[in-house]
Amino acid sequence: MAETRGRGGVPRRMLFERDEELLLFDSMLNDLCGRAGEGSAPNGGLLAIAGSAGLGKTTLVAEVRRKAAARGCTLLAARGSEQEEGVAFHVVRQLVQPVLAASSEAEHRKILGSWYDIVAPAVGLVAGQSGVAPDPQGVRDGLDWLVTRFAVQYAPVVLVVDDAHWADEETLAWLSSFALRASDLPLLIVVAYRPEELPRHAAEFRRLAMRHGSRPLDLAPFSAAAVSDLVRDVLGEGGDELFARECWALTAGNPYEAVELVARIRDRGIKPQYVNATELRELASAVRGSGLIERLERLGPSAVRLTWAVAVLGTDADRDMAAGVAGLGAEEMADAVDKLREARILAAPQDGGPSGLDFFHPLVGTAVYRAIPAAMRVAMHGQAAFAVSEAGLGPTSAARHILEMHPENDRWAVRQLR
Repeated sequence: MAETRGRGGVPRRMLFERDEELLLFDSMLNDLCGRAGEGSAPNGGLLAIAGSAGLGKTTLVAEVRRKAAARGCTLLAARGSEQEEGVAFHVVRQLVQPVLAASSEAEHRKILGSWYDIVAPAVGLVAGQSGVAPDPQGVRDGLDWLVTRFAVQYAPVVLVVDDAHWADEETLAWLSSFALRASDLPLLIVVAYRPEELPRHAAEFRRLAMRHGSRPLDLAPFSAAAVSDLVRDVLGEGGDELFARECWALTAGNPYEAVELVARIRDRGIKPQYVNATELRELASAVRGSGLIERLERLGPSAVRLTWAVAVLGTDADRDMAAGVAGLGAEEMADAVDKLREARILAAPQDGGPSGLDFFHPLVGTAVYRAIPAAMRVAMHGQAAFAVSEAGLGPTSAARHILEMHPENDRWAVRQLR
């Protein structure tokens, strides 16, 4: 995985040492879409991508999405969030709401039929009955029907869940059972996760790939040769192998850290010669936890407040809500977004991707959230609760923020939780 600059200075990513993974996906995509000239029926399946933090799962998933879109597949995409894993069916909502958003309530009732009363509240189409929790098995059965209908109606379909280790328990339970029927549908399910961070309740999900007669794709760190190729690709051919090997040693071949280190070298104008290797340690430390936060703070208070707001809001972070929670005006907001994207702290918008704000990498979001002062974090969750409620996202989205607030006899908060 590497980042270079495309037209207009826009980051463009490429993949290193992921040929086998991409060949496997291409083969599964051919099976899904029907092999050209063979007249074969579409055939779905499951692709599980496993790897520790920074090994390139998100970049590989982005390439999977790009390839699926290029083949004309319908894409259902979602990702888990560290701050939202306690919100029931949160990841499922990301998958199905975009498909249903343009339809009226009458059309929703027609699509869901007898499942409407139980599935519609779970996926956020309507508010649930106060004080009544939905039957999880009933919701799962309804979701089976709904996604099966999607797969048949919009075939071929690629369903992608990134950061599945942070998915809510209810989504993982549904996905673990539903994925078993993917091979009988024009549906390819792609999940990416950190195996060491899967929660205890994800035992069935952990065995998912094995039950499909395969195994997860276990991503490995970059080899020294791959980091050398990365250095040449980004910094030019004038470097030496000792410099490239030092980059590999400092990052242990972690793709995220290697890409960021080489980007910092480029930004500083350091020539890739071993005589300059002593400068690498400082740059390598700036890629991680405290070094990243120090780099963020140098961008100014508006940029810091915006990243705090994005970290607190999670996948709900659209520009208007983030600006409100951060307390930024339009000009401050635009300037902060530009700075943060240039610094590779916020991700650049993707063609056909979501329009909200997101971090360049999940590791960045984790570091930012953990660096928010405790009192400020509590206050921002309070602001976020009002923001998501006012945006019409419903009490379920507001509730996770309310749980982080101080209990202060707030009747509005009690109403939302009920």
